[in-house]
Amino acid sequence: MDGPGDELVDEHCRYVPAEPLRRYVAWYTGYRQRGVPPATHRGLPSPYLTLIFTLDEPLTIEAHPDPRQPPGEFGTLLGGLHSVPALIRHAGAQSGIQVALRPLGARALLGLPAGQLADLDMPAEAVLGEVCAELRERVRAAAGWPERFAVLDEILLRRAAASCHPATAGPAAASPEVSWAWHELLREGGTVRVAELAAGTGWSGRHLTSRFRTEIGLTPKAAARVIRFDRARKLLVRKLTGATAGAGYLLADLAADCGYFDQAHLAREFRALAGCPPSQWLAEEFRNVQAGHWLDEGAWV
Repeated sequence: MDGPGDELVDEHCRYVPAEPLRRYVAWYTGYRQRGVPPATHRGLPSPYLTLIFTLDEPLTIEAHPDPRQPPGEFGTLLGGLHSVPALIRHAGAQSGIQVALRPLGARALLGLPAGQLADLDMPAEAVLGEVCAELRERVRAAAGWPERFAVLDEILLRRAAASCHPATAGPAAASPEVSWAWHELLREGGTVRVAELAAGTGWSGRHLTSRFRTEIGLTPKAAARVIRFDRARKLLVRKLTGATAGAGYLLADLAADCGYFDQAHLAREFRALAGCPPSQWLAEEFRNVQAGHWLDEGAWV
């Protein structure tokens, strides 16, 4: 008979942050697993910075978006936007809270533009300081996921309020032109050309690219690729797992729906951004218990 230590634990939930934080944070994801098969998960490019606070085991990263960074373990992790995957391994147990940070919210919550974190993974303490110890201590002591997310709300609201105070204010907000271009890319699913964005800002393409990369961490063209890929990945999973699963949705359909030239273009982009073709990614992720729960955006608290 299995002992108490062998009991299967598999918890995942997602939470919308407090309303004042939603301009900075898209969501929180809480996870706790025990007794699941060991697995390697691809941390795919997305339009969000990654902030993770582990609860028990450290986060083990086998490969970073920047190959010059060596593998390592993290109690907390802060990662910028990237256009290649990270490889994350667990040995059958993992637990923590992941925060999806909007790039234009980085100045308010982190005190620096997202561009300074491009392609980097680092201990969150390097940017957030002692607040990380307070947060980890309090979420570990919390009774459940709602209480843990409430701690996040409180501490991040405090960070946002401090950034607005004249005595502690961080760097100035992103320019309206960069902000407009970023939101336009999100609204159009990454299908807007750089020339159209430049025309909308009144800047040259070169000036927009420089200012955008400094603020966001990717060029407008690279950001468009990541946003389109993220949309395609999520749409593919919804089509394969939703109410109409098995109804004959093909990669050619996905390519057309997401603005790729054709299926071959989609396949090339998937290999470039995920490190593997769509079929391999689906096979890996549906075997990966952690990722499988997140494929359809998880359970919401």
